[in-house]
Amino acid sequence: LRPVGKADDYSGGRIEKIDPETGRVERLYDRCGDVVLSAPNDIVFDAHGGFYFTDHGHRRGRKLEFGAVYYARADGSFIREVAFPLIGPNGIGLSPDGGTLYVAETSSGRLWSWRITGPGEVARPGWPSPTGGDLAAGLPGFQRYDSLAVEAGGNIAIATLRLGGIVVVSPDGREVERRPTPDPYTTNLCFGGPDMRTAFVTLSGSGRLVSVPWSRPGLAL
Repeated sequence: LRPVGKADDYSGGRIEKIDPETGRVERLYDRCGDVVLSAPNDIVFDAHGGFYFTDHGHRRGRKLEFGAVYYARADGSFIREVAFPLIGPNGIGLSPDGGTLYVAETSSGRLWSWRITGPGEVARPGWPSPTGGDLAAGLPGFQRYDSLAVEAGGNIAIATLRLGGIVVVSPDGREVERRPTPDPYTTNLCFGGPDMRTAFVTLSGSGRLVSVPWSRPGLAL
């Protein structure tokens, strides 16, 4: 079983900071200007003290709410919208040099990219791109992208729903590798370990967190 829908007391999403030592929770952001955050999903930190995050959006009855990408400072002092609209933006990551932003769009099974021109600022190729970004990769057939992580060499590893595994694509959109998992609801991964060659993968259909040896080193969040 998988929970769907939203709680009766749902009022919006937010970005919070939690102190693991004390358990103290501090709310950093619950809106960007007049726009209330809907369903913040994934996050990646840059070298300038800020972070990019996806807001997945919600389905409300027969209406689908678009999602967006935001940039914010980790001290709670600044937030701005980077990209809109997207259909279920999910995983997010940065290239090793910090010059490219990647976002996985769940419903379309597409990976989008933007060239970063400054902290929280991206170049926009413009129409006819629906997201303001460049299409980096797309899966054939019915597959859905979830969260992602970036390898130190620049490849993008994407947790893929229905396929049940991790798809690795190069920055130019070529499929490099497929790593199957025993769960069609494979939702997230990150790299760790002493040499960053261990992938920690969430298997949400079975409620498990597993570690997988990885042949190439990955980047930290």
